[in-house]
Amino acid sequence: MAELYVKPGNKERGWNDPPQFSYGLQTQTGGPKRTPLTKRVAAPQDGSPRAPETSGPPPVDHPPPSSKASRPPPMGSCAATGVEPPSSPVIESETLIEDVLRPLEQALEDCRGHTKKQVCDDISRRLALLREQWAGGKLSIPVKKRMALLVQELLHHQWDAADDIHRSLMVDHVTEVSQWMVGVKRLIAEKRSLSSEETKEEKSTVEPENQTIPGFQQSS
Repeated sequence: MAELYVKPGNKERGWNDPPQFSYGLQTQTGGPKRTPLTKRVAAPQDGSPRAPETSGPPPVDHPPPSSKASRPPPMGSCAATGVEPPSSPVIESETLIEDVLRPLEQALEDCRGHTKKQVCDDISRRLALLREQWAGGKLSIPVKKRMALLVQELLHHQWDAADDIHRSLMVDHVTEVSQWMVGVKRLIAEKRSLSSEETKEEKSTVEPENQTIPGFQQSS
């Protein structure tokens, strides 16, 4: 049994040489064969060093990155898309100064003779200041539009609506209208009072249709 494990080997070996295992034992046990490490690779004939062999796939040469891909697009250029650029704002027609001042001045002339001269002169000075600020570009577009609406309500004898617009201007744009809006407010009040007096006079001049003539008796 010992011959299966140990061979006598060289009889001239030293006392401390390890025993030599039998080849027959390796073939009987069916163990895996090991690749001997004593094989040497022959050196190339031209003397150049030989690169080590690798078992993986050969390396793939990637092209260098293009400089155009990372370069940002130039300023001012944009890609064509389906979104249309916002259209330019529509410029609305500005209210003309004469469309506002002329009806106010006409209303003031209507009040002369029925209103005290001092009151009319103060209203006239306020309207002149309104004209000066309007012509000098010191009034904003919202103020001009509301004044145009106020004049329209005044012409249609809508006194309450005109007074409401006056109050809204004093609340929202007091710094622009405070110097002359007092005259406009007084003009609205005087024009209302004058209209009420004219209405009463018209009613008093019209005779009632059912008025009975003295000395005339209706027949039964």
